[in-house]
Amino acid sequence: MSYKTKKEAQSVLHEPMVAYGNMGTMPSFYNLLGGTKALTLNSDFDIINLARQGFPKSALLSLAKKISLTLQELAVILHISERTLQRYEDDAIIKTEYAEKAVELARLYTRGQEVFGSMDKFKTWIKTPSLIFKGEAPVTILDTSAGFDMVFKELGRIEHGIFA
Repeated sequence: MSYKTKKEAQSVLHEPMVAYGNMGTMPSFYNLLGGTKALTLNSDFDIINLARQGFPKSALLSLAKKISLTLQELAVILHISERTLQRYEDDAIIKTEYAEKAVELARLYTRGQEVFGSMDKFKTWIKTPSLIFKGEAPVTILDTSAGFDMVFKELGRIEHGIFA
């Protein structure tokens, strides 16, 4: 009598790794935040941790320079006095509240660049008074979270061709 041995199927997964792996491509707003060598950003969790720990002042100044904001405009958006911001050392860590606003600012400018096709066009738009914002330039309402929301929503309308 012969016994047939049952061949056991191997339990191996044959799916492409690319579907699950981190390909190392970061959202482009990371480029605005990574102005110093001290900032190495590999994932969204790195941004969360960085915002919780606070940014170095040099990263904030680099962001402001890249998006063409004056120190005064940056101070208003961050809710910090211009003089206090000036007193920080370049490598001093800025508080979490300011870091979080800086992340939002970088995300907004990156989104604006995507919608307008260039950073220069977006910079012009954000500093130009608009009827949609009751005659104010969009940059002037970025001192509140509601202001950020309004500008993000308007960018969505512009992207879809709804200008009013």
